[in-house]
Amino acid sequence: MAKYTVDQIRNIVFCGHKSCGKTTLVDRMLTSTGTVKRAASVDDGTSICDFDEEEKLHRYTIEASVAHFDHAGKHFHVIDTPGYPDFIGQTVGAMRGADMAAIVINAQSGVEVNTRRVFVEAGKAGLGRMIVINKMDGENIDFPALVESIKKLWGNACVLLNVPLGSGEAFRGVASTLDVPADTAGALVDPAEINRSITDSIIEADEEVMERYLEGTPPTAEELSRLIVQAVAGGSLIPIVCVSAKTGVGFAELLDAMAVCSVPPDMIVRKAAKADDGEVEVKADPNGPLVAQVFKTRIDPFVQKLSFLRVFSGTLKKESSVQLAGARKPIKLAQLYQVQASETEPVDEAGPGEIVAVTKVEELFTGSTLGDLTMPPIAFPTPMVGLAASPKSRGDEAKLSGALAKIAQEDGTFRRELDTQTKEMVIYGMSELHLQIIRERLKRRDKVEVETKEPKIPYRETIQANAEGMYRHKKQTGGRGQFGEVHIRMFPLPPGTNIEEFATKERFPQMKELHYDAENNFLWIDSIVGASIPGNFMPAVEKGFKERLERGVIAGYKVKDLCIEVFFGKHHPVDSSEQAFKTAASMAFRNVFQQAKPSLLEPIVKLEVTVPGDKLGDISSDMSGRRGRVLGMTSAGGDLQTVIAEVPLAEVTNYARALSSITGGQGSYTMEFTRYDLVPGNIMREIVEKAQLKEEEEE
Repeated sequence: MAKYTVDQIRNIVFCGHKSCGKTTLVDRMLTSTGTVKRAASVDDGTSICDFDEEEKLHRYTIEASVAHFDHAGKHFHVIDTPGYPDFIGQTVGAMRGADMAAIVINAQSGVEVNTRRVFVEAGKAGLGRMIVINKMDGENIDFPALVESIKKLWGNACVLLNVPLGSGEAFRGVASTLDVPADTAGALVDPAEINRSITDSIIEADEEVMERYLEGTPPTAEELSRLIVQAVAGGSLIPIVCVSAKTGVGFAELLDAMAVCSVPPDMIVRKAAKADDGEVEVKADPNGPLVAQVFKTRIDPFVQKLSFLRVFSGTLKKESSVQLAGARKPIKLAQLYQVQASETEPVDEAGPGEIVAVTKVEELFTGSTLGDLTMPPIAFPTPMVGLAASPKSRGDEAKLSGALAKIAQEDGTFRRELDTQTKEMVIYGMSELHLQIIRERLKRRDKVEVETKEPKIPYRETIQANAEGMYRHKKQTGGRGQFGEVHIRMFPLPPGTNIEEFATKERFPQMKELHYDAENNFLWIDSIVGASIPGNFMPAVEKGFKERLERGVIAGYKVKDLCIEVFFGKHHPVDSSEQAFKTAASMAFRNVFQQAKPSLLEPIVKLEVTVPGDKLGDISSDMSGRRGRVLGMTSAGGDLQTVIAEVPLAEVTNYARALSSITGGQGSYTMEFTRYDLVPGNIMREIVEKAQLKEEEEE
């Protein structure tokens, strides 16, 4: 039987911007509750949660870490996450394991760019939310203005659960707004004034209590205690608490607020897919069907692969065989482990709400679901900053490939691709910093030093007009020759096109079958009548098309967004072969593509740049010089403003350095892929000319 019941468990992910004190808060929770009996300090390199060598070296969190403790009759799993937007993938993954998000804000800095992002991500994940204003012992804090900026950004559901008594060195405690104490001397906001608004937010969760309240009957303490969790789960209340993790002032009240306000596992509505493509609600029932999902993977040098599982339904037991969604056969789980940062402790079973880990199960990856139902995949941001990577030492290619495979398992925002043109391994991450940390990890953990080159922009090739043509591959070298002839028509296929509406019998009257490649938005249609191309050669034709998709035509980049109809061909009873038709299809593709107004597409990213107000003009001007388009501006609290813009990725691969130069290190930004767009003609010509010159040099 599981040690804790569902109503006792609380799963909270701590997230926010860098330097807001998340790790210090979580470390203090573990030490103050007596769970970990040693001193812990991020600055001294003795943090419990920042145990990785890179984290100790840089003094900031790089990976999400899981810990647990007990308080006020509740069992808490807490997940500490990175504050740098470069590592946002760790936060996104961690949210799948949580039911509640604690958004931590630095009282001095206010709402920063990553604070806003994680708040939105928590909302998308359907989590309850609370706000923790940390570092109230700092100087020059305008607390009323900070609270006003929070409400302006996220609405009146954000209500103070307690108010600080003093700030800076005078920060001596907090006063509850629900049960206002007699002594509120030094309160930065009058708690009595907040009492009505927090009560209003809580009783929205129950219509009957709200009606009685409007008629003049205030809710009882028991009703408020019961409804506050429902209000947080429903989003009508986002409680704000104040604390100093460094001095400990307000810390006991923070722990109590977590116990009172945090959402239990059975209050978050989650749905999973059934084998018959239906959808069912996942209930936190220990006797229900097993549903568990891997939300994080860590490769440890000692225990090897560690897969972190959140159990949503049913009971997971050690030494059990369980179904892996999408697999034919069950997999065997040996021992289950409860995780305390870098330490593991064996457990026999885990029920709904529990977070456990299993080791050395190679079939498990981040996002994998155990059980007969399938949880939705975890939607990680698309990595867009690329570097061509190669090992410093010759002969380490296989070693590097294996090490990169480990990184890809751990990090949902890391991707690696073998460039078919250059034969180089291209690694993609969220930023230069992200890729730099990966290089450091490769060197330390896998003993592979990596050399990198300038980022390679993932341009794509496409067409803008219809065209028709053919290619005959004929070769006679003595003995059996080679012969294959393929006739095709080519059409642009805009992203988002409904394939069923596009590939109609009216448009393609001789269509026999179609094949669709969703990744490249590539459709090819078999309209061969009779046996001008025998059916056994059609797979070779498809292979020729797909090879050309990878190789490109005008500049060596992948091709996307087009349709090909194969409508005629010729064959020879002796000389025709699969190789001949593959070559003919590839060359027909090339010839017709060049007639169909070929174009280059470039990745466009959305930038959210947060800077002091007096730098707005400089940022807007810089965006114009980068072919960017400013979409709008919003307040980020205090004197900070956020500029939202769309800009070609090619123009911002080294944006971190430029932003630091413009703002004197005071700016920050997030970057996310949005779409592909046409490259302007003059820039396209330069790219194509460089590609052709490089091809000539290699020949």
